[in-house]
Amino acid sequence: MSETILVTGASRGIGRATALQFADRGWNVLATLRNPASSPLPERTDLAVSALDVTDHASIMVAVDGAIERFGAIDAVVNNAGYAGYGPLEVTSMQSIRRQFETNVIGLLAVTKAVVPHLRRQGSGTIVNISSPAGKIGFPLGTLYCGSKHAVEGMSEAMSYELAAAGIAVKIVEPGAIRTDFATRSLDLTVDETIAEYAPLSAAIRTSFATIDEQASPPELVAEVVFAAVTDGTDRLRYTAGPDAEQMISGRAAAGDEAFVAGMRARLSP
Repeated sequence: MSETILVTGASRGIGRATALQFADRGWNVLATLRNPASSPLPERTDLAVSALDVTDHASIMVAVDGAIERFGAIDAVVNNAGYAGYGPLEVTSMQSIRRQFETNVIGLLAVTKAVVPHLRRQGSGTIVNISSPAGKIGFPLGTLYCGSKHAVEGMSEAMSYELAAAGIAVKIVEPGAIRTDFATRSLDLTVDETIAEYAPLSAAIRTSFATIDEQASPPELVAEVVFAAVTDGTDRLRYTAGPDAEQMISGRAAAGDEAFVAGMRARLSP
């Protein structure tokens, strides 16, 4: 029998490419998204589409139970759903702060918690959590997003110890700039033009995000890395996806705090 994977945030970008990658490699796929009616995914016997909002526990349970009922088991989960909240903390509402962590952190934990009992009973499985270089680096105006991805990194590493005892592997995939709609649909940029102190930094970040697609790798690159993480049979924890991710993460580690922070400030100076 074919193995089965559940992918969250599969409406487009990395999630969609991952769902298609696994289906094309002979897996059964449950591609989940908040609004299945808007799904651009093709109809296939080995690829089902289901509603799942990571902030809605009932929808998570329905999707997990539906995958098991349709395909007989779940062998892997890709926690991909998320978005990026950027902006000065001072002007960011508490509602936005809660939404960022409810989606990127609590939602990931909720999906994982829902599927772990099934994986534990069958004695095997893989959980892939999509992180970012922002899980290793604090980027300007990224208090919310970087905080959420740093949480994903720490949670995943800690989780890997407890779940290994049940035969479940935990993997972290860290994509760099990927050609998706990150800078539009997946980016929530909060600014306040009346606070002059933040204006130069906000302008620099806007320019950076405006050009992200020009330098980005295709989402299929991430999908290939996710497939490798699920199927390589190793205890490896972290995987980078994209040459820029490799450069950013290794460069940050090599530079040290003082040199890296100085370089970041220099790049953002008007």
